[in-house]
Amino acid sequence: MAYAQQVDPAFATCLSTLQGAALKQGIPAERFTAMMSPVQPDPTVLDLLDAQPEFTTPIWDYLAALVDDQRVEEGRAMLAQHAALLQRVSAEYGVDPATIVAVWGVESDYGRVFGKRPLLQSLATLSCAGRRQAFFRGELLALLKLIHQGDLQGEGLVGSWAGAFGHTQFMPSTYARIAVDGDGDGRRDLVASIPDALASTANYLKRAGWRTGEPWGMEVRVPAGFAVNQAGRTQRRPLSEWKALGVTTLEGDAIAPAGLPSDVRAALLLPAGIKGPAMLVFRNYDAIYSYNAAESYALAIATLADRLRGGAGLATAWPTDDPGLGRRERRQLQTLLAARGHDVGPVDGMIGTASRRAIQAEQQRLGWPTPDGRAGRRILQALQAEPTAAPAATRFTLPSNYTALAQSPALRSASNVQQIKGVTSGQFQGLDAWLVETPQSTAAISVFGGQLLSFVPKGGQDVMWLSPRRAELPTPIRGGSPVCWPYFGRQGQGIDVPSHGFVRTLPWELKQARTLPDGRIELTLAPPVLDTLALRLQMVLVIGATLEQTLVTENTGSSAASITQALHNYFRVGDATRVDVEGVDGLDYLDKYENYAQPRRQQGPWNLRDPRDPGRSDRIYTEAGGRYVLRDPVMKRRITLETQGSRALVAWNPGAEAAAKMADVGDGWRDYVCLEAANAGPDVVTVPAGGRHVLKQTLTVQSL
Repeated sequence: MAYAQQVDPAFATCLSTLQGAALKQGIPAERFTAMMSPVQPDPTVLDLLDAQPEFTTPIWDYLAALVDDQRVEEGRAMLAQHAALLQRVSAEYGVDPATIVAVWGVESDYGRVFGKRPLLQSLATLSCAGRRQAFFRGELLALLKLIHQGDLQGEGLVGSWAGAFGHTQFMPSTYARIAVDGDGDGRRDLVASIPDALASTANYLKRAGWRTGEPWGMEVRVPAGFAVNQAGRTQRRPLSEWKALGVTTLEGDAIAPAGLPSDVRAALLLPAGIKGPAMLVFRNYDAIYSYNAAESYALAIATLADRLRGGAGLATAWPTDDPGLGRRERRQLQTLLAARGHDVGPVDGMIGTASRRAIQAEQQRLGWPTPDGRAGRRILQALQAEPTAAPAATRFTLPSNYTALAQSPALRSASNVQQIKGVTSGQFQGLDAWLVETPQSTAAISVFGGQLLSFVPKGGQDVMWLSPRRAELPTPIRGGSPVCWPYFGRQGQGIDVPSHGFVRTLPWELKQARTLPDGRIELTLAPPVLDTLALRLQMVLVIGATLEQTLVTENTGSSAASITQALHNYFRVGDATRVDVEGVDGLDYLDKYENYAQPRRQQGPWNLRDPRDPGRSDRIYTEAGGRYVLRDPVMKRRITLETQGSRALVAWNPGAEAAAKMADVGDGWRDYVCLEAANAGPDVVTVPAGGRHVLKQTLTVQSL
């Protein structure tokens, strides 16, 4: 078979060679061609061969990001949600639930992050170039065999640059040897089946030598003058020898780990040297280590499992005056950098090149002798100690073409948009809309206002509330997720402009629709260009098991503009009076019912049972952390709202008295709670001339 369509002759020759190897493993030539002929090489993966974070990141930074409060909280929720499954898996394989869930949390953030690189492309590239080609050829052939046998669907299969994929990131050869059918459907699917993934993880650890009921290790104290050359994972000694060398518990008592014989062999780890934490590790640590042969990785799994069981984590501080940051703290740091005019990209807790450059610039401004761009506690505290005054929002005038556009016939899509499977034009509850269907969910987006009307995860109920009493257009649509832009409410505006901005009452256009490699559908939409307004808006929706919604504001003018904005989510709930929202405890908020006169401090979760002002709410939470969980005991689900590029959260429900005066709400007030990803109140965003700002929200739905 000649791979004529391949632009790289060497790559085409390599694929021809691999076709022969695949044939020897039972993959017919025509099947190999069907899977591999569309694949083009991706040379960017070659740069990652020597850049694995387990080996290049200080261990205190690595663990701070992987074993943070957010991952612990979510892991405990997973333990509760999947208790019956985990109990069954644990009984069958002998691995405790906390360890299984810890692997899941570290590997894919509980199924949230599978990786973005097409697997066949990455493995084919690594099979044909760079070092370790023989290893990656074996992985590629194993993956092709899994697809050929029907365990996996090749289309849309994504993972890490090195080929690991699924909920617990198995390499293909490991998948072939270890994966099991945990849900009884006759297939081993670690991508779409949580039971398969968790059972396979437990099976892996069991086959790696896991011993039921034994600990992975314990934190200890070493004596002064201890010879560090005696430490190391492979230098095992009986427990009695470690005692003789002066190793004790943290309290100074004799070592006597529960569940282990007195003569058990153990190794001593000093991952940061003699001044940092010390751990004695046992056989189960080696089983974890075999999953990914890096000391920091194994410690992340082990210490996360301890915290999921209720432990406090390591007691000994790392030997640094600048500890690492968890994801919430990283988002706080990015927010502070953005407030100082730095373009850090999405405020997502992921420290990339843009964030490091911004940190370095601030370190230089502060006069630090070594501006290294590292995201640590020192730079966070330094910026927190320098309050920044919020700029005043730009006062906008009504664009000259606004009235004509608001009265124009609705546009459905630009003529050059390619029609794709899963996206159609139609109606949703009487509104012209783009209708989206993916294997994981359905959604509807209104042409009027570009407004998300519906998001229904597979097997679930609609996440959004849409008023059955809504008024006729062009009255703004009550419900869904209105786009409030370039100002929220009338903040900084006069009475000559409509409330909540210009674009929620205009017809939008669908600029692009495409299917992503993992099967999700991405839509790019925009409102019409408004005369005399130098700002341009674009919205990107990515619809799959979760929903991602991004507003991109660009300033095409010659001077800076300061905006406020919001994605005004109306979340459907069973009874608004019984809902709790986590993620706001300890935050300051401004109350509209007090005319935003003074900040108040939130105590506990948000709900309509707050004794200070029960039965209603209209609050702007400031310096918010970007992750909120709405718990609904009536609908038995939780909705997680994660935001980037936002330091404010608006929580609103009018309550019975005010709703009775709203024709499109009435007694429907009990059916929704508004949690809005916003730049509002003191969170005013200044977009420099030629610059842009990105506001993003991600919606995830799970059962309680």
